[in-house]
Amino acid sequence: MAVLLQEIIAKKRDGLKLSVSEISSFVTAIQNETASDAHIAAFAMAVYFQGMDDEETVALTLAMRDSGDVLSWPTLKRPIADKHSTGGVGDNVSLILAPLASACGLDIPMISGRGLGHTGGTLDKMDSIPGYISEPETAQFLNLTRKAGCAIIGASTALAPADKRFYAVRDVTATVENISLITASILSKKLAAGPDWLVLDVKFGDGAFMREQHDARKLAESLVRVGNGAGTKTIALLTDMNEPLASAVGNAVEVKNAIEFLNGTHRDPRLEAVTIALVTQMVFIAGLAKSEQEAEEHVRSTLSSNRPAEIFAQMVHGLGGPADIMQNYDEYLPRAAVIRDIPAPANGFIADIKTRSIGVAVVEMGGGRRAGGDKIDYSVGFSQLKKIGDKIEKGEPLCTVHAKSEADADKAQNTILEAYRIDSKAPDSRAIIADLVS
Repeated sequence: MAVLLQEIIAKKRDGLKLSVSEISSFVTAIQNETASDAHIAAFAMAVYFQGMDDEETVALTLAMRDSGDVLSWPTLKRPIADKHSTGGVGDNVSLILAPLASACGLDIPMISGRGLGHTGGTLDKMDSIPGYISEPETAQFLNLTRKAGCAIIGASTALAPADKRFYAVRDVTATVENISLITASILSKKLAAGPDWLVLDVKFGDGAFMREQHDARKLAESLVRVGNGAGTKTIALLTDMNEPLASAVGNAVEVKNAIEFLNGTHRDPRLEAVTIALVTQMVFIAGLAKSEQEAEEHVRSTLSSNRPAEIFAQMVHGLGGPADIMQNYDEYLPRAAVIRDIPAPANGFIADIKTRSIGVAVVEMGGGRRAGGDKIDYSVGFSQLKKIGDKIEKGEPLCTVHAKSEADADKAQNTILEAYRIDSKAPDSRAIIADLVS
């Protein structure tokens, strides 16, 4: 006899542990809509206040994963890995990581998301490339991954559909900020893509969702425990998001930044450090190197070759984009109507950056969504952003703004001037990678 949904809710409300079958029954009810939004909201609020242990969170993760399609890759012969970031500003790592990891000997079928709040989405960045099909049929996704070794696409509605409905209710009932629920939501979608290994980039700081490092650590530890408990080898890096990761923030400008990184014409040091660290862990945990040092040497050697750039071009063309994107990206990527430098108001050193404000400014210029159905202006954003510790002269550009109008550019300039703090002394350096959680 099936357990009543209200009995499951009451059990968790009272602080009792739910069984695997009870959690599975509730997720099934979410999926087949026998659970109303009221049931889901009450369950989420009960979990929010009473929490879940790791066994319950694993059960919730797997139930939501299994609520839809779970991809398998029988024709792929190389180790299958994936990466997930908890979101940041100027975080275009995935665009570089996927072809680099493929060139290192891994297959990377990467299912990515769109922008959320002030953070940019990998899928929106790829959509700024003309012709790119970010939501292909599964057969095309599989075929391209087999040929190029990587593909960056969006999740279909058939992957973890219960999570989509569950999250929509959580979003409007103030129950998003719970470690167990966040963990299950992230991992259910990632594990549905069928990776053997998963590397996570959990960010903290002004530009991250988790501002405090200790909160990010709690999330990272939960993700690693639950990922491993669900049968996928999972590790996480804690990385600093107190300034933009790349020197570009916005969709097309971040694609250009990634292409120039892969071509070797420009590489932001912090972006390079995080990308190499993540791919190193992928290579090491997949058993393609005997030590982390050997793995890092392999990654750096591969990056110095042209192979990652070739794979990126093959992936873009395989999903409908231009074949010569690596050579002629300026001809293809959308260009803003107004492009101008923002001058520094004083001499000194960049001491601090309000990173979240920069992400919000891109959204306000049209480069992100205020509501789910909003159309994005892929051309807007910032490039050539100065980083913390840089010495600057009065009148020298803090960055370049890309806007659709002079009024938008003026507003963005005011945001930048408020976001950057210039001091007479150079600030202490801060490590971009705080820790590894395994």
